[in-house]
Amino acid sequence: MPPIDASADTGAVPVRPGPSGHPDRSGPAEDIRDCEDTLDLRLPDELLALIAGTAPGADERAPRPIHDRLGPVDSPGPFSPQRPLEALDLLDQVGTWGPTKTPVGLFHLLPVHVERDLPIISGWMNDPGVAAFWQLAGSRAQTEDHLRAQLAGDGRSVPCLGMLDGAPMSYWEIYRADLDPLARHYPARPHDTGVHLLVGDVADRGRGLGSALLRAVADLVLDHRPDCARVVAEPDLHNTPSVAAFLNAGFRYASEVDLPAKRAALMIRDRSLRHLM
Repeated sequence: MPPIDASADTGAVPVRPGPSGHPDRSGPAEDIRDCEDTLDLRLPDELLALIAGTAPGADERAPRPIHDRLGPVDSPGPFSPQRPLEALDLLDQVGTWGPTKTPVGLFHLLPVHVERDLPIISGWMNDPGVAAFWQLAGSRAQTEDHLRAQLAGDGRSVPCLGMLDGAPMSYWEIYRADLDPLARHYPARPHDTGVHLLVGDVADRGRGLGSALLRAVADLVLDHRPDCARVVAEPDLHNTPSVAAFLNAGFRYASEVDLPAKRAALMIRDRSLRHLM
């Protein structure tokens, strides 16, 4: 059964199994204006290529510079025989985003390496405050399956350790919300990016750390994903600390969404409002 939810300050933000480790859900549209915004929705080029099973020719114009999407300019072209379609990076190379200064210290998203990081992540998953929401308590094999399902997928979800001043203290999943089952149940826009978070140590919870890091990660997404206009999340509507953490991090409450295991608050951080909230 998938995890449900927890405060960014008290444990975790929801995770969902599926192609990227996330399950299905249902809920109402965000509001009339947002629905109107999606009437002219164009599917992302990556998704169209995946559906078609082919990629455009190498001489066709890319939607933005190849090096912005696929790595160093001396790497194989995006659709060359040396770089299969599966190698496309759907999240603009999270591992290259680098550290960022926050009010609570220097923070860095480090993509998970299972052999190195499984012991600490599994330990966090077995903390009662985390296990109640992520439901991955038990053997390391259960956590390993959850991580490898994302790492072996098509790149629409990237599991990461959150490093604060060089020490691992949180677990994150950065994922393409517009390519996730969640997109069926809210007015998704191309390149919407979702975040899930758990703070590992009890001592780091309940003191505003989650809000500071949520703001920092949302800013990293918007800084490094030029096609992304919104960062989204869906904490439990009744989890007041979690909703408050997102509000304090510059997210706005957009709507209520009915999901299989909860009624969620759809939280959105807009690029256009990031300097005002």
